[in-house]
Amino acid sequence: MRIAIAQINCSVGDIDGNVAKIRRAVQQAREAGADLVITPELALSGYPPADLLLRENFCQACDAALVELVKSIDGITLVIGHPNFHEGKLYNAASVVQQGRITHTYHKRILSKSPFFNESYYFDAGTEPCVFEHGGLKFGIDICADFWLGHLPAKVNRSHLDILLVMSSSAYHINKQVSRYQITHQFIKQTGIPVIHVNLVGGQDELVFDGASFAMNRHGELTYQLAEFVETIECIDIYSKQPSRGKLAATQSPVATVYQALCIGVRDYIGKNDFPGVILGLSGGVDSALALAIAVDALGADKVKTVMLPSEFTSAMSLEDASQMAKQLGVTHLECPIQNLFDHYRQSIAHDLSVQLDPDAPGTVLENLQARIRGTLLMALSNHSGAVVLTTGNKSEMAVGYCTLYGDMAGGFAVLKDVSKTLVYQLCEYRNSLGVVIPERIIQRAPSAELRHNQTDQDTLPPYEVLDAIIEAYVEKDYSPAEIIALNFDAAVVNRVIHLIHQNEYKRRQAPPGIRITHCDFGTAWYYPITSNYKTWSAT
Repeated sequence: MRIAIAQINCSVGDIDGNVAKIRRAVQQAREAGADLVITPELALSGYPPADLLLRENFCQACDAALVELVKSIDGITLVIGHPNFHEGKLYNAASVVQQGRITHTYHKRILSKSPFFNESYYFDAGTEPCVFEHGGLKFGIDICADFWLGHLPAKVNRSHLDILLVMSSSAYHINKQVSRYQITHQFIKQTGIPVIHVNLVGGQDELVFDGASFAMNRHGELTYQLAEFVETIECIDIYSKQPSRGKLAATQSPVATVYQALCIGVRDYIGKNDFPGVILGLSGGVDSALALAIAVDALGADKVKTVMLPSEFTSAMSLEDASQMAKQLGVTHLECPIQNLFDHYRQSIAHDLSVQLDPDAPGTVLENLQARIRGTLLMALSNHSGAVVLTTGNKSEMAVGYCTLYGDMAGGFAVLKDVSKTLVYQLCEYRNSLGVVIPERIIQRAPSAELRHNQTDQDTLPPYEVLDAIIEAYVEKDYSPAEIIALNFDAAVVNRVIHLIHQNEYKRRQAPPGIRITHCDFGTAWYYPITSNYKTWSAT
C-alpha cells in the first residue's frame, strides 16, 4: 500500500480554494500510485476558523463543499478534515471517503482549550473511536490533541489496529518537533502501533504551522520526515504493516526554523490578505535590518519599500548603513528628514500648550514625539499605497514597554513581536551565513533608539542577556520572582523587570498582531488584566 501525505497550506474561510487544493493533492497522489491520501485537521475550512463557526451559512457552505468533493473521489481513499454539523452539534471531524461516498466519520474527542484555539468554545466533543479497513489494514484516526494529549481510548482493541493516522493543525514554536517525536515515541513504546502524522503548513494571523509531517514504525524509529515550512505531497510505502524507510528531510537548527517561520508568517499574512506589499521604517539599527531581510526573503524586493526618517539625533552611521542595506537588497528606499516637523511640534507644545521642555534633556515627551512623527508618515504612505507597515520592535522591548504607542508600534504586522533581542542577533548572524545582507557594523554597534544624543538602550534597560533571561523565565517558563532570583539574578533587577512587564500590558493590548515563535507569546498565549492590584514582583 502507498499512503500520500498532503502537507498543504489551507486558508481559513477560502472553502473553494481549499477544496481545489485538496482535489489537486488527490490527483497528484493518484498519479503517484497512492491508495490513500490524508489531509491536515480542518483542511476544508482552514484552521483555526474561530468565530466563522458561529455563522450558520459558513457551516452550511462547508457541508455543501464536502458533498461536492466526495462525489469526485474515485479510485483512491481520502481522509479529510472538516467541520461537521450532526444532530444539532458541531464537531471537528475527519471523514473517510471511498468510491464517492463517506464511509466513516470521526469526531475529535479532546478539544483544545488554549487561548489561541479554544476549540471547546465552538465544538462539541466526540465520544467514539474510529477504525476503518483499507487494503487489508486496519487504520485508526486521531485528530491533533486526541493524540498529543489523550491517545486512543481503552475501548479500542490495540492488537487489532495496524496503523494510526494523526491529522493535525499543530502550530509551530521553537523545538515543537522535538516534543512531537517524544510523544509519538512514547505512544509507540506503549502500544507497538506505527504512526503517520500529517500537519498543516502556512501562516494564519499570528500562528505559523510548520508542516514537518512524519512517520514512525512499530519500533519508534523515524522512517519518513517531510520538510518544514514547505507545501508538498509525499508518498509513504507500507510493507508488512509498517511505514517503510524513505525520505528524511535534514534537521535544521532552531535559529534556522525560526527564520523560516518568520518568513512564511510574513508571506502568508500579506498574501492571504491581498496586500500589495509592505513598508518599514529603516533606522540603521539591528531590528529594522532583520525585519527588512525577512520581508525581502518572504515577498521579494519589489514588494518592499523602506523609509529612513532621520532627526537631529540620527547618526551618519545609521544613514549610511540603512542606505547600503536597502541598495544591496534592491528595495525602493526613501529618506525623509523629520527635523522641520519635530521643530514645529516642539514650538507648538511650548507656545500653544504652554508646556516648557528642556531641549538639552528631551525626556519621554520629545523622544516619543519623534517616534510618533515617524509613525504618522509611515501610515500616510500605507494609506496612499495600500501596503502594510511592518513594525520592527522585538519581544524584549514589548515586554518592558521600551516602545512608543502610535510611534514605532504603529503598523499592521509586527514581524519580531515574539523575538527577543538576543535572538535578533542570532537571526542576523544566521541570515548573513546564507549570504551577507546585513552590514556587520549594524550587528556590532551598541543598540540605540537615537532619540537623544549618545543614547543607548542600556541607559534604561539591563543588559539584554540579563533582561531576556528574566523575561524567558517569567513569561515563557512561568517561574516565580523568587525562583528567578535563585538563579543568581539581582533581586532589584528581577522585581523591576517583572513590574515593567505588568505595567505595560496596556501597550501590548494595542500592538499589531505578530508571529508566534515561542511557547508563550504576548499575542495569543498571554492574557493578564491591564488593571490589577496583585503584585508578583515583591519577592526578595
